[in-house]
Amino acid sequence: MTRQGRAYIYGLATIGLWSTVASACKLSLRFISPVELVFYSSLTSCLLLAIILVSQKKIHLLREMGKAEWLLAVKLGLLNPFLYYLILFKAYDLLPAQQAQPINYTWAITLSLLSVPLLGQRLGRMQLVAIFISYFGVIVISTGGKLLELHFDNPFGVFLALLSTVFWALYWIGNTRDSRDPVVGLFMNFLCAVPFIGLYMVLFEPLRAVAPLGLAGAVYLGFFEMGISFLFWLAAMKLTNNTARIANLIFLSPFLSLVFIYFLVGEKILPSTLWGLVFIIAGLVVQGRAKSGAE
Repeated sequence: MTRQGRAYIYGLATIGLWSTVASACKLSLRFISPVELVFYSSLTSCLLLAIILVSQKKIHLLREMGKAEWLLAVKLGLLNPFLYYLILFKAYDLLPAQQAQPINYTWAITLSLLSVPLLGQRLGRMQLVAIFISYFGVIVISTGGKLLELHFDNPFGVFLALLSTVFWALYWIGNTRDSRDPVVGLFMNFLCAVPFIGLYMVLFEPLRAVAPLGLAGAVYLGFFEMGISFLFWLAAMKLTNNTARIANLIFLSPFLSLVFIYFLVGEKILPSTLWGLVFIIAGLVVQGRAKSGAE
């Protein structure tokens, strides 16, 4: 098999895993709280990454990390997984999965907006058009298609879903200054974040036995969403001779996710969800082409 063929396999495997996240999250939240889900999934991912580092003989790289690298790990770890997943899982707890999942895909638009004050970048005319198109899709989804009424069934849930994109975008902006090995860096971020998540859970969650099905969902998310998918995507991007072809696969994920939401979660997919998602993806495509043109 060619390198490009292997890149497609890794890329499609990643998309397949990402597509199950919304359903796994929604099902898990039937049994455990968002805070518990963040803690146990992050702990699982941390253990998995440690095993991977040992198997790749990279564990010694941790000893080479200085104070600056560990401080960066704390900062990035607080953004992701702590704040990002805590807010995102709470949004999933409040909203139907078919609403929270597409809204979360606007993080790339949020990244463009934050890049203006934080990175000194400028927004072109087409990027502004892309922002309008994508956020119009958010309104379509959030109002159930009732645009004239502008009635949001759960405005706080929508706010949290949008807020999660801010922390995810901030995390990726922070990564622009990260020179660590990707797997080592991710492990350090999770290792530093887990104690903070645990402390938050002890302070703000009543102590109770963890429901087995909820724990199983957390392990699934930690293993596949926070761990393996990251490694698969790295492998795909390293093997491909055309990163755009692999990157464009991501547009399959939200639509495939709706299929899982329908069959596994049991939500009836509304026409407004599909139309809103089309607007969001269209905005992302316009944004991507605008950036390519700027380059």
